[in-house]
Amino acid sequence: MPAKAKTLLIWIVVIFVIYAIVQSPERSAEIVGALVDVVVSAFKSIGQFFGNLLA
Repeated sequence: MPAKAKTLLIWIVVIFVIYAIVQSPERSAEIVGALVDVVVSAFKSIGQFFGNLLA
């Protein structure tokens, strides 16, 4: 993919994200909260896995 096309695609995604946040900030906050919960859960699961390996 040419560098200019990649840069243009990145800008389009950034503009869309900003538009989505401005249009519905409550829903955006819910989505971010859900993503944070998924990441935290994944790290807890990884920690539990390695804890079980060492036990």
